[in-house]
Amino acid sequence: MGRVLGAFMSEDLGKLVARLSVGGLLLFHGIHKLLTGIAPIKQMLAGHHLPEAFSYGAYFGEIVGPVLIILGLFSRLGGALVAFNMVVAIYLVGAPHLLALGPQGGYALELEMFYLLGGLTVALLGAGRLSVGGQHGPLN
Repeated sequence: MGRVLGAFMSEDLGKLVARLSVGGLLLFHGIHKLLTGIAPIKQMLAGHHLPEAFSYGAYFGEIVGPVLIILGLFSRLGGALVAFNMVVAIYLVGAPHLLALGPQGGYALELEMFYLLGGLTVALLGAGRLSVGGQHGPLN
């Protein structure tokens, strides 16, 4: 029984670490946008001939999504918001660097891809037992 409980806890603990990493780190970006505004995003959207109203989606992808992920409440939705937000960010800013290396030899879009894949991971796996929504709860 102890072995079975340990296996569940290690999986759930891993999900918690992933949630806190992705949600916690991305939330800093969202708070920065909340404090300084989203004028740069509006300019990027205008440069791509898209409505500037779309810029408010950054708040969903960088504040609402991460908070849902951290809490483990509707975490799959939060992960999807984060992943979609990163797809848009890559389209607006990173498209020219999609196949490029950075100055230190790493992938040029590694931060964006970390958040995209991390959000996708949470969307696919859910929050686990160590969450507000619970492992199999309707709010997970």
